Amino acid sequence: MISDNEMFDQFISECRWAVLTTLRKSGSPVSSVVAYARDGDELVVSTPGTAFKSKTLEKDSRANLCIVPNEEPFNFVSIEGEVTVEKKDLVRNTRLVFNNIQNTGFDEPEDFEGWLESQQRVILRIKPTRVYGVIR
Repeated sequence: MISDNEMFDQFISECRWAVLTTLRKSGSPVSSVVAYARDGDELVVSTPGTAFKSKTLEKDSRANLCIVPNEEPFNFVSIEGEVTVEKKDLVRNTRLVFNNIQNTGFDEPEDFEGWLESQQRVILRIKPTRVYGVIR
């Protein structure tokens, strides 16, 4: 379980979109919308290695992932954690993300491994340290 709160844990498993907040060198926050997937008690995000979020996380591994639903009521669960940037074994974890966003218009590319390479994809692995939120 990612959270001891069963409602939070179920919400994390059922949703697919989140806002990832990382920290600039100055310490100010920067946020972006991401798709994520659950990998056991951790979360994974696939993103280009050239993306600002990837670069900031290599310098400061602290992040917040605020998970939101696709419709009202707009409950949320925020996960603070430490992030590692993984550059190997990308196929399995990126497929977890694509599986989680099935039927949303984002399909897995045909030459999947070639796409991973051309996009310079990385996996952001989030190890939760604190979980909180509001479920109405």
